[in-house]
Amino acid sequence: MAAASPAESPDGCGQESAGLPDELLSEEAEGLAEEAGSEVRSMRVGAGQHDFRLDRALADLVPEFSRSYLQQLLAQGLASLNGKPVVKAATRVRAGDQLVLEMRPTLQSQAFRPEAMAIDVVYEDAHLLVVNKPAGLVVHPAPGNWSGTLLNGLLGRDEKAAAVPRAGIVHRLDKDTSGLMVVARDRSTMDALVALIAARKVQRQYLALAHGAWTGPQNQTVQAPIGRDPRNRLRMAVVDLATHAGKAARTDVRWLAGNAEGCWVQCTLHTGRTHQIRVHMASLKHPLVGDTLYGGAPLGGLHRQALHAYRLAFVHPVTGAPLEFHAPVPEDMRQALSFWGLGYNAP
Repeated sequence: MAAASPAESPDGCGQESAGLPDELLSEEAEGLAEEAGSEVRSMRVGAGQHDFRLDRALADLVPEFSRSYLQQLLAQGLASLNGKPVVKAATRVRAGDQLVLEMRPTLQSQAFRPEAMAIDVVYEDAHLLVVNKPAGLVVHPAPGNWSGTLLNGLLGRDEKAAAVPRAGIVHRLDKDTSGLMVVARDRSTMDALVALIAARKVQRQYLALAHGAWTGPQNQTVQAPIGRDPRNRLRMAVVDLATHAGKAARTDVRWLAGNAEGCWVQCTLHTGRTHQIRVHMASLKHPLVGDTLYGGAPLGGLHRQALHAYRLAFVHPVTGAPLEFHAPVPEDMRQALSFWGLGYNAP
């Protein structure tokens, strides 16, 4: 169990981001029908929709639902044009065309539902809670993970969480990054926490195990912008802002221990870019153990990126009390450390 203590005097991999997108689909299917139900609508394309894309025409004809939701229905084969199935949102329609659309709850629209889940709560009060997320748990519903996420567990744990956007989640960790996250329990606290993160007043520190013998000074700062890798859209990369889209990013890295094979480091985030620590460590020629996306390799049974959010500190946005929390290094990372003969060491 992670320990919490008062303070004494910002994925790397896990990606934290203060500005998460709003709900993937804001109750688009609510009111349509019960879980297994649907509603079928038949409509005719008018002169005002002549030569529109199909999805745009539907947005005009079914204005109470978002274009995103209607595109999802199209992709699922739930529409017909003049009696023939149609799935391409870009299909052009003509005045007088007959459209039939079956509206039903989609995976996305059903994603924000409560689920029973064991959550390691490190700290809790009336305004916020701090959780220790295990590796393997997805934080927010997304394609391929529409259920079983931390968000679902938070909704299942507290019925009041449904009244807060994203169940109070204000920053994220990657699926395979473990460690501490703060979650708001009401909207005003959520807004205050987002502002603290944006102002870089939430201290987020990680422990990571990386390949390669450490060289250079014990403390290094990586200030390198991060954007989508132009050669592999599944990855992020350090980019030249003169030629590629990206955002400024800063990570402070402190060497703690190491040998000829690898190094044990502490990383402090000053920004929250996607995969920030993972990308910055790879740029230093020290990809994280287990992080195959960025050049790492499994070690001692560890097949996920060796990254753990071990320290979280901030001033409580409501009470003004300084808070500091620590989460112990998970067993799989400890075993990987032992494989290289490195003892656990943290500041």
